[in-house]
Amino acid sequence: MIPAYVERWLRALSLAGVLLCFLVILLGAFTRLTNAGISCPDWPECYGHLTPLGAADSPAAQARFPGRPLDVDRAWCEMIHRYAAGVLGLIILVITVLALASRGRIVGAGYALVLSATVIVQDLLGMLTVTWLLKPLIVTAHLIFGMTTLALLWWMWLALQRAGAANGAGRGPPAVPGGDAAGARILRARSSPRDPLAAAASLRLAYGLSILGLVVLGAQFFLGAWTSANYAAYACADFPTCNGAWWPHADFRQAFVLWRGMRVDFQGGILPNAARVAIQLTHRLGALAAALAMGAASVYVIGRRALLEARAYAYMVLVALILQLAIGIFMVLKSFPLGLTAAHTAGAALLMMAALALVYKLRSMRVARA
Repeated sequence: MIPAYVERWLRALSLAGVLLCFLVILLGAFTRLTNAGISCPDWPECYGHLTPLGAADSPAAQARFPGRPLDVDRAWCEMIHRYAAGVLGLIILVITVLALASRGRIVGAGYALVLSATVIVQDLLGMLTVTWLLKPLIVTAHLIFGMTTLALLWWMWLALQRAGAANGAGRGPPAVPGGDAAGARILRARSSPRDPLAAAASLRLAYGLSILGLVVLGAQFFLGAWTSANYAAYACADFPTCNGAWWPHADFRQAFVLWRGMRVDFQGGILPNAARVAIQLTHRLGALAAALAMGAASVYVIGRRALLEARAYAYMVLVALILQLAIGIFMVLKSFPLGLTAAHTAGAALLMMAALALVYKLRSMRVARA
């Protein structure tokens, strides 16, 4: 018998992990956007010290990196990001220990180990981001693994919330409009499909569309990370056109070369403008594809009576999608202010969480009706 407090701790830690991981992603975006990514040229310390203040008081430590003069403000930005990531790693370690101690009865041991492996790889990529001078492939992978960590924590929290609700359901009558038997009959009548076969077909199609939307969104995350890592966001200074043209001159061959050598410093970007334009155009096309795929899944769910239970999640996806598109458009029209540019990363994370919640709800409905 697993003590009840273990499940409560896992639920609390998973929620704390979600919130902190979201914050770490935002701090990473702010660090990247303020060009503070290699303001501490070593890792995990900063000029050999635990804080930028220690580095500022140590000329000998600064002399170890003559090409990287210390900027205390930017160094603090980078180190706060590292501190938050370190705390997140500890939370995930505790989650893994509790999952293993419960023998996988609350959170699967394999799932917890995958989560731990993901954050270890993420930490390694964070180190390489600094020591390998912002290589676009490493920076992109760092961003993708950060989103993956958030996705795993969010999915865990959704599962634990559902398990907690299921455990609590047997402790009393379900909450229904009116709180009586008549209210329960009304609720069942509203949610029960008249044609079970048609309802099952609708559920399968909705689930497939939601999975497709999530896959397209994942590809768009790669394009967004690649755009950021190559400093290509500024390549198109207007919207909906790009530099006054619907299809400007673009060098796609140079745009997606994944590796360009070890000794190249990529801070500020090294690609010619035509290659950056190609990256930005691809990112915009990816945004269109993601909007169509996720919009189609959401509208389909909203329009089917048999999927009434998932309708709120579909509305969440639509709201997050519209918000993210609006942020992206205004970010360009307002010439990329720091606040909006950081909000674009936050919007991407929220959109992913909404999409995962919809997928999880539809999956739970399929399991319940199987």
